[in-house]
Order: sequence, then structure tokens, then C-alpha cells
Amino acid sequence: MSCCGTGAELSMLAATDPREILLTSRHIAGNLRQTDLSVPDVHCGACIHTVEKALGELSGVTSARVNLSTRRVTIKWRAERDTPPDFIGRLHDAGYEAHLFEIDGDAGDATLSELIRALAVSGFAAGNIMLFSVSVWSGAEPATRDLFHGLSALIALPTLLYAGRVFYRSAWQALRHGRTNMDVPISLGVSLAFGMSLYETAIHGPHAYFDASVSLLFFLLIGRTLDHMMRERARVAVKGLARLAARGALVQQGDGTQTYLPVAEIKPGMTILLAAGERVPVDAMVTHGLSELDVSLVSGESVPQPAQPGAELRAGTLNLTGPLTITASAAANDSFLAEMLRMMEAAEQGRSSYRRIADRASSLYAPVVHLAALLTLIGWMVVEGDWHHAITIAVAVLIITCPCALGLAVPMVQVVAARRLFEAGIMIRDGGALERLAEIDTVVFDKTGTLTQGNPRLVNADRLDPTMLTLAGTIAAHSRHPFSRALASVAQAAMPSITFDAISEIPGCGMEACMGGSVLRLGRPEWALDSVASADIDASSVVLSRDGTRLADFRFEDSLRAGAAECVTELKRDGFAVEVVSGDREAPVRALAASLGVSAFAGVLPGGKTEHVADLARAGKKVLMVGDGLNDTPALMAAHASMAPASAADVGRNAADLVFLRDNLSAVPLAIAVAREAQKLVRQNLALAVCYNFIAVPIAVLGHVTPLVAAIAMSGSSIVVVANALRLRGRPLSVKPSDRDAVLPSPHGLAGDSL
Repeated sequence: MSCCGTGAELSMLAATDPREILLTSRHIAGNLRQTDLSVPDVHCGACIHTVEKALGELSGVTSARVNLSTRRVTIKWRAERDTPPDFIGRLHDAGYEAHLFEIDGDAGDATLSELIRALAVSGFAAGNIMLFSVSVWSGAEPATRDLFHGLSALIALPTLLYAGRVFYRSAWQALRHGRTNMDVPISLGVSLAFGMSLYETAIHGPHAYFDASVSLLFFLLIGRTLDHMMRERARVAVKGLARLAARGALVQQGDGTQTYLPVAEIKPGMTILLAAGERVPVDAMVTHGLSELDVSLVSGESVPQPAQPGAELRAGTLNLTGPLTITASAAANDSFLAEMLRMMEAAEQGRSSYRRIADRASSLYAPVVHLAALLTLIGWMVVEGDWHHAITIAVAVLIITCPCALGLAVPMVQVVAARRLFEAGIMIRDGGALERLAEIDTVVFDKTGTLTQGNPRLVNADRLDPTMLTLAGTIAAHSRHPFSRALASVAQAAMPSITFDAISEIPGCGMEACMGGSVLRLGRPEWALDSVASADIDASSVVLSRDGTRLADFRFEDSLRAGAAECVTELKRDGFAVEVVSGDREAPVRALAASLGVSAFAGVLPGGKTEHVADLARAGKKVLMVGDGLNDTPALMAAHASMAPASAADVGRNAADLVFLRDNLSAVPLAIAVAREAQKLVRQNLALAVCYNFIAVPIAVLGHVTPLVAAIAMSGSSIVVVANALRLRGRPLSVKPSDRDAVLPSPHGLAGDSL
């Protein structure tokens, strides 16, 4: 369905300043940029093909992908010159008006309003015309019959002009630019039925089809309205997410004055005053104040989290208890909330092979339909010589073969699957990932931060000298290493004021501090001690020493991420090969793998992980890579499909196909299960669409279907396809999350890791 504006609006849109497009585009990598445009007239597979082809022919454009539900086109292009390609002008030439895309969670659905008004008008008209038709069918006199036919024409004409514009507008745009779409046969069918009826009325003929033409339009609008409503219903999660975005914020200027700015005008570095009860407008860092935040949007955790100076805040999280002064660290379009919205919508933009087949079939379908209708008309004229009957049958063929069901077969499944995963805390960055995820047979996990929490804890604190624990904690407080944070948090309560002459961190070794002429070291035993046996290295993960002499040993353990054991068990039960590939040392990796009953590869560098994934691919395996760190990014990109937790590094999240927000690895088998169910429904939908046409077309060509019945059948096929896709939403989850944290069985914990 199109959403057209006034002529002045369209002229303004077509004349958008290229500099504005450049300013609103986002930097991707290198000289690659991304621009999002709204194209209201896109509504079918043929439109998708036309828009993507037109933009793809522009110099500098590397890709163009259309999101049918949001009528949004995402363009990636190389910024090799001062002005971007003329995207809007190119689309205008192809018959589509466009403007810069803006997310507006509270905007009314203008398309739905137009459809409902058209549906109401056509339904009212159809009911009244049917009353006249009943009188004619009951044996009215010729004069009365002609009067009722004339009254029916007076009702039908304005009805078709008003309610039929939904289809006429789209069909005219297509024909004006030398192409066809699914609305062309619809418009032809409705217009021919009305024209035939008007001719019969003018010559005082006994038959008129005003009731059929208007009822046909009514049933077509029912199908189109239900299609639209179901698609919007499937996308309600995205709209709800958009409503979490703040509309603006109180910004403190350099001179101390305060100004309320729309969220789009907030720039990195601006100081924002955030009151209790307000949502964080953009990603930011706390500079002053104490409060608690509802971060369930980010992590799924319902317990409020503390916010204090230095804490990083995500856009969309809710400030609960106290006022905060925060500094914006990203613009609205680059915030966490905007990233999640893009991930959701990317699910509908993926160009899986199934969807490409459906799009090509829809784009080729209209010429085939026209040819079939023409041949039907000629055939019946040759057989009977009755042009009236021949045109009636040709109209029925035009209507019943509309490719709506074929065009909806794949997109609807992708949309419903994206929503199902979103409800489980899983975001899709690429719609094609659903198809790839359904094909995987091997799952490769990173260890630290993926299978484990990545937050080690000190396990022998009760056996340590409090003085040594305090001294080590004071040194550790100067480092951000996980072991240092764990040690400092234990010693913090008793930590006195200790002053060091100098303190520094030696990468890969530990912390070194000078105090009173002595050198204190906290880190690897082989670095901190003058002499150490291999047994001592295995027995202690971190030591504190003075001038090379041991003062204390510190032992750490990491815990499995929630649901990790159940996740691996589920995957193995379903026949997947499961591996752990990690850059950590042999002992902790082997201990973890043994506890889970999977194979392991330790001490693997980032390049080695990528090569391992490539080796599996060359062996015919379809690999799902699950990782969180910067060192996992190449492997995530090399894998057939990839997943990352929301806690992963930004680069890792951007490289992954799917991101799970909740701290539970049950997301992995759940995502695979949903992808496989989606694949089944896609195949079913394509089969339904093809079977419908194989059955319906011969029946229509043989003259056994009236235009009215054809309209009901065509609308029904679309509804069946959409309803079949919505079955995915109602199926029970195959994996239930578990909040149990399991401790690794290794007696040495993560003995191989250093400060």
C-alpha cells in the first residue's frame, strides 16, 4: 500500500539537499557509509526488486536492501566524493518518492487508517448494491431492473474511485515507468468488471456486475488490510522498543544555562541533567550523582542496578531513584537503543535464497498473469464467440492469480521469527542468518566471557593473612584486570590508606609497586618470584612477592554462564558437534571442556580461531561461532552463522548475526530451534502459494470461477500464508532458561590466566 503526500511535499522530498543526506548518513568502515531512506510506495516483491536494482546501478553504491514492513531502504555506499549519489532523484525516476527515514514510535499508522476508510466505504456500497441485485434476481420488471442497475452504477462509481485508489495509484505508478506489479491485474479486473456492467446498463442488458466489482474490491481490501495488520502485529516488538526512546533531554550549556533539546540534536560531549523517572536519551557516562537504573532492556535483569560516577549508561534504560548528571558518549542514531532497532529491522532485510526466489517469482508473475488472461480471452472468443463471457472469465483469471501469497511467503515468517526471538531476548542483525542458522551442524564456543561469566572470584580469602590480603587489594585497585577487580573487591572493606612510591602494570605479567625501597609484585608466579618450580606455577594462579620472595598465594575460580551446561547438553542431544576454542592456557580450557563433555582447543590466537573455523568449513561443516571478545571477531565473521552476548565488545556484537541480551546460554539452542521452525514454515508457505496457483488457475481458465469468487479465493490464500507464519509465535519454547550458576570443577580454577 502506498502512502502518498501532496504535490508540494513530493517536490520537496525529491529536492532533498545532498548535504543533508551526507550529514544523516552513518560511517560503517573505511570510506563506507550507510543511508536510510523511507520509500512509502513500496508494497510488494516487484517493488523491492525495482528499488534495489535502481539504487544498485548508481556509482558508488555497494548494496541496497528494502525492508517491506517499514518501507525503508538501507543503502551502503562509498564516500569517495564530497556529495553522495542522488538516491532520491534515482528513486523518483523509477516511480518512487523517498525521504530521509526517521524512527517515530508514536506516529499513527496512516496506511491502516486509509485502508480502514476504504474498507468501510466499499463494504457499505457493496451491501447497498447487493440489495438492488437481490431485487433484480427476484424477477424485477425491465424498467425496475434498469432503474436498479442505474442506482448501482451511481453507488459503484464513487466507491471505486475512492476505495480503489489504494490499488489504482500503485498500478499507475508501475505502468507509467514501464513495469508491472501485482496491483496491475487487480486494477484491470475491477475496472473491467465495472466497465462491462456500465455497458450492460447503457444497452438495457439483463446482466450487470456492479455488485461483483464492488464486492470484489471489498474482499481485496479485507485481504490487504489483514495483511497489513498482521505484519504490524508481528512488528509490535520493534514499535514498543522505539517507544522506549526519550523524545528529548535537559542539556546544560557551557554558560550554565539549561535547554531542552530533541534527542536528535544531542551530540557526544553534551552534559545532560537526568531526573528520576526519565529514560536515558543516548548512550552516556555518569559524571555526578547516585541512583539506581532499570536495565532490563539491556540485560533482562529485573533487579535495579546502581549508577555512580564513571558508570556507562545505555539509551532506553530507566533512571529510578535519584537525579544524575551524565555526559553523552554517542548520538541518538549510534546509541544502544538505535542499534537494537536496526538489528530487529535487519531481520526483514536479509536476502536469504528463499526470499530471493519469492521476490523473483513475484516480479515475473504479473506479465505471466496478463498473458494468461489474454490467452483465456482469445481462447473463449474462439470457442464461443461471446465477448461478454470471455471478458468475464479473463477478469476472474486476472484476480485469482494475484501473487500476494507468494510475496508474503518468506517475509512474514522472518518477521514473526524475529519477534519470537526478541521476546526471548535475542536480536537478529541479519535476516539471512535465520536460514544459515537452520543449516548449522557444528557449534564452536569461546570460553572466557561466553561459556563462563568472565568474572573470577577469590576462593581462598579465609585462609589468607588479612595484612597480605589488604596489601594485595591496594595494589590490585590500580588495575582493571578481572583478577585485580576480584581481589580489590574482597579487600576493599579493610583497605587502609597505603601510599606507594611508584606503581605500574606490566602487560601479561602483573602489577609492580615500589614502597620503602622494596619492590612488590602481584601477578604470574614465574614473573613475581626469583625462582619457582613448575609445580608452584600450577598450584597458584597469582602470587604477591616482596623482592622476589613469596608473601601470599591467591586462587581464583570462574563460574559457568547461566544455562551453559544445559545448552551444551541440548546441542549434543540434538546431534550437533560442540567444541571449545580459546586463547587461554591448556589447563583451565581442558578442565572446562571435560566438565561439559566436549572437545577443546587451547592457546589459540585470533588468526588460529579463524583458521579453525575455515578448516571446519572446508571439511563440509556449517559452523555456528559463539564468542564475545575482540579476538573472536574474525572467527565470528568467518563462520556460517554467529552469535554474541550483549556484554561482548562492540566490534564483536557488530560482527555477529545474532546478539542475546540475557545472561543465559539457553539462547543458543533456542535460536537454532526457532530458525529450523522458520525454515519449515517458509517451505510450507512456498508450497501453499504454488499449490494454490496450480489449482486455481486451471479452474478460472475453464470458466468455473466468477470475479467475486476469485476475489475471495485470492484474499483467502494471502490470509492462509500469513496465518501459517503466525503459528511460529504460538509454539512453546523448547528450551527453558535456568538461573543456576555452576562452578568450574578445576582445582586450580583459571590457573593459566595472569593479571
